[in-house]
Amino acid sequence: MKNNYKDETAYKTIGETAKELDLVDKKTGLLQTHTIRYWESQFKQIKPNIRAGRRRYYSNKDIKIINYIKLLLREKGLTINGVKKLLNEKDSHSIDDTVNLGVYKSDLKSNKVIKDKVKKISKIAKELKKITNG
Repeated sequence: MKNNYKDETAYKTIGETAKELDLVDKKTGLLQTHTIRYWESQFKQIKPNIRAGRRRYYSNKDIKIINYIKLLLREKGLTINGVKKLLNEKDSHSIDDTVNLGVYKSDLKSNKVIKDKVKKISKIAKELKKITNG
């Protein structure tokens, strides 16, 4: 029996990509393929394979990049320019990095404050251990 689902590594059409990323107008139910085309014009990282009839086919890498852009724009509230800047950073985090997307970089001062607090807590813990052990 033939499986109706595409192989994970297969390229997907713009409609399939929009559906997979839940880029659907909530009122009309129409796919927001225009959003993907716009983002493609704004972000050089999105490189679909364009075949005969100007049909776009997106790789899994393209889909991950589009999903990352969607997250930054719609959930994190960044602007197009903010996302461009983030994607163009040489030391930017990978797309698969779900722990820290690098969206809100902390300054060095706050890092030092945190390190100092951790040192103090460690010192207190060692002192308590000495007291309880005798």
